[in-house]
Amino acid sequence: MTSPISNRLSALAVAISLAIFPVAAQSAEADKTQLDTELPTIESIVVVGHTTNTEITPAELEKYQANDLADIFRFVPSVSVGGSLGIAQKVYIRGLEDTLFNVTVDGAPQTGTLFHHIGRVAIDPELLKQVEVQAGAGEATSGAGAIGGAIRFKTKNVDDLLDSDEQFGGTVKAGYFSNDGYKASATLYGNLSENWGVLGSYIYVDRDNMQDGDGNELFGTAAEQALGFIKINGELTANQNLSLSYENRQEKGDFGARPNWPTLEGDTLFPMDGSRETFVANHLWNANQWLNLETTLYHTTSSVEQNRFDRWGAYGAEMKSYGFDLRNMSVFGNHTLTYGVEYRKDEVSSEYLASADVWQQWAWDPTVGKFKETGTVQGVYVQDHWQVNRDLLLSFGVRYDQYDVKQETYGHSIDSDGVSPNVGLKYDINQHWQVTAGYAQAMRGKEVGDAFTLEQAPDWQSIDPNLQAEEVDNTELGLTYQDDSWQLTASVYRSDIDNVILDQLGRGVLYENIGTLETKGFELRGVYWYDDWRVAASYANNDAELNGNTVEGYEHIGLANARGDTLGLNVNYMLSDEFELGWNMNYVFALDDIEVLQRGVELGWIEQTQTIDKPSYQVHDIYVQWQPLTDGSLTLNLAVQNLFDEQYRDHSSVGDYNHIAGWEGVAGLYEAGRDIRLSLGYQF
Repeated sequence: MTSPISNRLSALAVAISLAIFPVAAQSAEADKTQLDTELPTIESIVVVGHTTNTEITPAELEKYQANDLADIFRFVPSVSVGGSLGIAQKVYIRGLEDTLFNVTVDGAPQTGTLFHHIGRVAIDPELLKQVEVQAGAGEATSGAGAIGGAIRFKTKNVDDLLDSDEQFGGTVKAGYFSNDGYKASATLYGNLSENWGVLGSYIYVDRDNMQDGDGNELFGTAAEQALGFIKINGELTANQNLSLSYENRQEKGDFGARPNWPTLEGDTLFPMDGSRETFVANHLWNANQWLNLETTLYHTTSSVEQNRFDRWGAYGAEMKSYGFDLRNMSVFGNHTLTYGVEYRKDEVSSEYLASADVWQQWAWDPTVGKFKETGTVQGVYVQDHWQVNRDLLLSFGVRYDQYDVKQETYGHSIDSDGVSPNVGLKYDINQHWQVTAGYAQAMRGKEVGDAFTLEQAPDWQSIDPNLQAEEVDNTELGLTYQDDSWQLTASVYRSDIDNVILDQLGRGVLYENIGTLETKGFELRGVYWYDDWRVAASYANNDAELNGNTVEGYEHIGLANARGDTLGLNVNYMLSDEFELGWNMNYVFALDDIEVLQRGVELGWIEQTQTIDKPSYQVHDIYVQWQPLTDGSLTLNLAVQNLFDEQYRDHSSVGDYNHIAGWEGVAGLYEAGRDIRLSLGYQF
């Protein structure tokens, strides 16, 4: 019997052969059918999961006055966001938490987990030029560890904001939220020379405690956010571009001990400060059809500090991540070959910050108050897109990754490696119908742990010595119809992640393989255009189970969460060149009788499993955008989120365990009730 590694090495050999030898063997007839197209941008062609991948534009974000992650992904069927509080928000793709996919900002990965009760992804929508969502494991260019998918945030630069005849400009905005706070921002941009420009932006948000749909105050949801961003970009030569960016994001407030759980009136709140600092350098060299080299260098530092003054005092955590991605794209006849190498090093640390006499009585080991882990990921990859003829595009590729983790504090280490092949096709049946199919395998080794859980007791086993890398098989089929008025897509998928690695409740063995996580479902989407109307509808179904049991965000924190079927409807109407109106509705179907606490039974915490329900809910949003000046420089936006004041807990938040004896208080935050948002923006 052959081993999984042998199978994957065989797949690597096959993929490389397919990527190289068809180039030499292509016939003169194939040359005649080659399409006359410009060199494609690296990563612009994606086949695996084609019909479930999504792109979000700044125009969509501005109309509804997007302010957080939930607003960014409001219209993406495969994506949901749990936790109504900004610092606590977590992103899910098809029920899988963002810890299982590759998240980048201008190519810089956002890695690690600082505290499992807060989110790890944070960005302001105002900076964004584009958001790309890849649902499920995909192509070799998706990045290391993308076993659940990928999200790529791309920020604006001067060229996106200045017209060719302009030298300088700016935008100032002010916004008010009735539930409850305000936002102000200023962005200036201009040309430093004929070929170079600079953009600088500052954004400030101040929010008081929100109210839910029943008018109840959501204690511990007030927060301040501040973000500074600067980017310089330009041409080094006629065919070389360089951009350098720096982002500094701060968020602070007084939150509950677990910010993603509710805080009752009178409960103690604890100060928490979170920050992220990111440097990114992007270089692009388009020399000829064989040399189109893209280089990304990055360094990110994230930190959080919480003051548990009732117990061990201040506790801090920090994550540093730096590395590079060097990739080239070559065009050989009908083949577009992308290949490269990437490297990343992560350093996560945490420590008690109070005096020893305060924290030692709470520590697992009173002799150790600082904790550190380091990890590296190294990968090489190749992806070929072969335009066989005008109608058929084939895609195949593979990547090889090596993971190394060392627990510096305790001296434990583990490493793993493996290959991740993929194959896909896109076929145009005729001018209206298109079919896509894709299959991808991906692996992820053990990465550095959650900073707030690096500490261990002397008798604990930190990592199972037989720990295996996670391995996923992802299969997708899609069908698309498009004409002048309609675009209809239907997709079906299945993903199985074997050897799931999790730090389970009950601790003892911190990280071990706990089984198989299976997700399967389908997505339906339709868009209709008529004159000044645009109507879009979607339906998403996803079942996520770990070892046959429905997943839940409390017990499977850092892994997955179950969500009911989701129906979406969005209508936009251009009343005139100055006025645009829109309405959006999301209906989430109930999930009842979810069996929970299987782990609690194993540990003897409770005699038998229990059930929880996730009720259905529907949320309506509307907007009006008015540009009263003919040059479009002045924009007034009115948006109402949760128009009918629905009280609900998003299914992607922790479920409600309050009815279970011993688990009172375990629940996710309710979402905000009606929020009237007014903003005024002026561009000069």
